[in-house]
Amino acid sequence: MISKILMATHNQGKVTELKGLLEDFPVRIHTLEDFPALPEIEEKGATFQENAIQKAKIAAEFTGLITLADDSGLEVDALQGQPGVYSARFAGAPCNDQKNNQKLLRLLQAVPPVQRTASFVCVIALASPAGEIYTCEGRCKGVILGKPKGTSGFGYDPLFYLPELGKTMAELTLEEKNSVSHRAKALKAMIARLKRTIQDSDYEKCRFYKERDKVSDECSR
Repeated sequence: MISKILMATHNQGKVTELKGLLEDFPVRIHTLEDFPALPEIEEKGATFQENAIQKAKIAAEFTGLITLADDSGLEVDALQGQPGVYSARFAGAPCNDQKNNQKLLRLLQAVPPVQRTASFVCVIALASPAGEIYTCEGRCKGVILGKPKGTSGFGYDPLFYLPELGKTMAELTLEEKNSVSHRAKALKAMIARLKRTIQDSDYEKCRFYKERDKVSDECSR
């Protein structure tokens, strides 16, 4: 039996990463592109976990599918954890990566390199249509540079330097990024729980259909 799950995102890169982690598992992954009637879910939480749970729960209730949703962002130590959950809209509307990066560099202008430590954080929430909720967190530590380097990735990737690799996130290949990124770590931590949830769901479906067919057979006698 091929199961269906929803990755509550429009980002195909996230879906590709999840498919790679589930390549040995019979599952079909849907995205928000497959459910245009689902209203946009506003992120009102004070934490990554709250936002991820909200998105996963609403999408699971709407679609009836086991759902994964994530919320992620950048926490800079010298800025007391900013921009945090406001990472995507740090510089205000209209939101774009360039404005966000420029604001970050401006705020860190007087901060010496040794104090520019930061973490990319990702929380992934798993929600079942039955109301079960599970979360996993992934973190990637680095340093904020004084100017951008690299052309790959998105968001703060050109400023986020990984000392152990000698590159910014924006200089990594996709394979390298998927081996160290916060999102990949959170997804890998969630895989075992996701597989169990899918298996439990498939078991309940099979039991329902067996009971239904048994009743039909008895009624037709």
